Parts: sequence; structure tokens; C-alpha cells
Amino acid sequence: MARRYDPDRRQRIIDAAIAVVGERGIAGLSHRAVAAAADVPLGSTTYHFATLDELLVAALRQSNVVCLADFARWVDGIDPAAPLAEEVARLVEETLSGDRRRMELEYELYLAALRHEAVRPVAAECLDEMVRLLGARIGDLRTARTVVALTDGLVLQHLLTGQPFDPEVVRAGLARVLG
Repeated sequence: MARRYDPDRRQRIIDAAIAVVGERGIAGLSHRAVAAAADVPLGSTTYHFATLDELLVAALRQSNVVCLADFARWVDGIDPAAPLAEEVARLVEETLSGDRRRMELEYELYLAALRHEAVRPVAAECLDEMVRLLGARIGDLRTARTVVALTDGLVLQHLLTGQPFDPEVVRAGLARVLG
């Protein structure tokens, strides 16, 4: 039997892994579930990704591309005349008013690094790139790292609690923290 030429198979497997995590969470990720979602033989998933950690790394890398592109757009749009606290509050508000399922998926993949050591460097690379982007814009890497951490915390807490976002409360709190 001739081998089927399928140059997009690896990408379909990554896309399927992201879809599986989005639907079932990290606990629902398996080679079998991904193979079914990608409509490929089970052996294809293990051929391209010998372990689930390899698959998680690829899924997080792909998710990070979208996340970093959004963050870079925000950084480019920062108004240098506006207080940084106001700009950060705008980022959090825009993030929370976006696609909630996408945000949950991004955080699920990101937080997988807590239990999957192979994923940690990929999560750290994304954070470091966010700090680099913001730091280049505002001229202070320490503040940039703090802003990235604050933003993550604010978004994650709102996703977890479901509390309504109050931009004024966030602006005032950030202004006190950022000075």
C-alpha cells in the first residue's frame, strides 16, 4: 500500500490537540482523543509527537504566537501620554471582553507548565517575550515584568471568579502599585 502524502498532518494534529484541550481540558488530552479529532490514525500522533508533553509543547507554542501577536498590538498602541496604569487597565478590559473560551484555553495550556516540566520553558519564553516587548516600549524591564505579572493575575482572577470587570477599580489599584 502506498504511503499517503499528507503534508498538513502534523499541523492538524496540533490543531486537534488545542481543540481537545479547549473542550476537555488538559486531563482530556490523549493521543487517542487527538487522533480522533484530527481524523488521523493513532500511530500518526505518536509518530509526530512521541509523548503528550511534546504535543503540549507544540500546542502552547502555537497558542503563544496568537497571544504574543495580541500583546504586541497592545504594546504598539500604548499612548505614551497616558498613565501606564490606564493602559494596563485597557489591556485587561480588552482581554476580558474578548473570546472567553480562547482565554481559558490559553491559560489552561500556560498553566500546564505547573505539572509538565517540558512545557515550562515554553511558558517562560512567552512571558520573557512579553516583558521584552513592553520593556522596549516603556524603557524599564522591571516595571514591564511587574505589569506582565499583574495583567496575568488580573485576567486569571476575573476568569476564575466571574466577577464583573470594573476598569476604575483596576486603574486605581494599578496606579497605586505602579506609582
